[in-house]
Amino acid sequence: MLGKLARQHDPNVLVGFDHADDAGVYQISADTALVQTVDFFTPIVDDPFTFGQIAATNALSDVYAMGGRPLTSLALVCFPEKGDLDILERILAGGLSKMMEAGCTIVGGHSIRDEETKFGYSVTGLIDPRRVLANSGAKPSDVLLLTKALGTGVISTAIKKGTAKQSWIHGAVASMTTLNKTAAEVITGDAQTASNSHDRRPTDKPFSVHAMTDITGFGLIGHAREMALASNVSLRLHASSVPLLEGALDCVRAGYIPGGLKANRDFAECVVAYESKIPDDVKTMFFDPQTVGGLLISVAAEDSAELIRALKGRGVSAVEIGEVLPTQKPLIVVTP
Repeated sequence: MLGKLARQHDPNVLVGFDHADDAGVYQISADTALVQTVDFFTPIVDDPFTFGQIAATNALSDVYAMGGRPLTSLALVCFPEKGDLDILERILAGGLSKMMEAGCTIVGGHSIRDEETKFGYSVTGLIDPRRVLANSGAKPSDVLLLTKALGTGVISTAIKKGTAKQSWIHGAVASMTTLNKTAAEVITGDAQTASNSHDRRPTDKPFSVHAMTDITGFGLIGHAREMALASNVSLRLHASSVPLLEGALDCVRAGYIPGGLKANRDFAECVVAYESKIPDDVKTMFFDPQTVGGLLISVAAEDSAELIRALKGRGVSAVEIGEVLPTQKPLIVVTP
């Protein structure tokens, strides 16, 4: 639909919707730009406080994915007219807890009556316009890193069906309530926000990260496709290296497939070639729509090992899952 609308031409727009990036970036001075994003959705867990936390963590993630620092947010609330206001209070409290953890100030919001509860935030952050990490900068020979395991989509579906094991729920909730803040700080070498100065490189030189995105609703393949198209490259992913949450494959085998996963697969699998025999349940996980997924990072090969070490040193479970290739067909190759 956006392609049918008139295009605005503003030289201060550094990142718009042209390449389906995570957030918009608007330059306001020589060394400062705004990062802006918005996201809200229906409850995916039963506990209102936890739902609020997940919604806030999800909205904040797009700012981190651009390499930015969240500054302010506005709450978006849809709630039944006759709903229990104690539930709404718990949702708002959960969201506030994560905004406080991020150092992002809630400055207001808007609410409407709606039969179905929905909650999220519009978030504005700051970034150096010379250090924006868009999804369009991946280079051949780069290494691809991922900072979180896949599986929140299928596990959330199992939760809705009332069949998810408690250990699966615990793992999925822990993932969905973990900010991508620490990972972004390490990647950008942000001295102002990093809590441990020894985690920075001896030369204070940032890691050679060329592109970055977070894995959310379009799944790993969907967001990898966006990175490849925006960067005019191809990607190779190693199926055995991609981390999966406990219970994720069990959910797939039991048929707990969210509609978003099916849509992702129908849309994006045409650009994928599978080498050798990869189990179909593993293939399915590549299209699982994530909530607050990890960061997909395209980093120069010479920096990849050091970046993984630095991320793990701050408690981020980063793993190497593939590499960037010169543009070719198919766009994405998945190996065992």
